[in-house]
Amino acid sequence: MTVVQRRGSGRVANVVLWVLQVAVAGFFIMSALGKFTGSEPAASTFEAIGWGDWFRHLTGVLEVAGAAGLVVPVLAGVAGLALVALTACAALTEVLLFGGPPMLPLAVLVLCAVIAWGRRDATARLWALVTGR
Repeated sequence: MTVVQRRGSGRVANVVLWVLQVAVAGFFIMSALGKFTGSEPAASTFEAIGWGDWFRHLTGVLEVAGAAGLVVPVLAGVAGLALVALTACAALTEVLLFGGPPMLPLAVLVLCAVIAWGRRDATARLWALVTGR
């Protein structure tokens, strides 16, 4: 009986993770679109950072790549980890450069960390595939 319950709860967790992955991917796509079009607040934020438009565009590309990775089963865990790093940088930038509260980047960071943790088996399989172990 417990085997059936574990399978059932595993399916529910898998569905919840997929919904979360799609939602977070959508968030990053929308965020990247703002960076590619130069709309506010992206344009002024990256202007204040002082690294120019190339860095804004690079960040947008990384967001799109992460969003794409979230919806590819074998890449979802790695994409979650990469997006944790990206959002940690965003939170640090918000605090250190702008002195504002980093609530949005930290909330997204937590969601990406949940995805990375939930898809850790896929990350281990990918690692084994890449390293040949």
